[in-house]
Amino acid sequence: MSSETSVVAEQCRLQEWAAQIRDCQSRPVGMSIVSWCACHGITKANYYYRLRRVRKACLEAIQTEMPARQMVPVQPELLQRQEQIGRNLRPGLDISMKGFSVHVTESTSMSLLADVLKVVRHAE
Repeated sequence: MSSETSVVAEQCRLQEWAAQIRDCQSRPVGMSIVSWCACHGITKANYYYRLRRVRKACLEAIQTEMPARQMVPVQPELLQRQEQIGRNLRPGLDISMKGFSVHVTESTSMSLLADVLKVVRHAE
């Protein structure tokens, strides 16, 4: 019983932290993370700890939903086209699945990426 309570408490905590992270990411332009944290009564270190824990939980959720080994076919003409474009590619990662293409950068939020991958996974 206590392990169920612990799991539920952890999930509630992660949901609260995810809401805080979304709130921080939509803070006013020009407001630093340190200022936002001070206004919300948490330290910068605590904010980044929560961010790391939420991202880890999202990745674990995605990994349990997707098969461990999944082959994604790569079309040779796309590889040739990317080689021709060369260094003009935008920095980041392009993911193509089921006819959908998603460009991911380091500023892409984990929650958005998780939501998009769930939708693409269930698309027909």
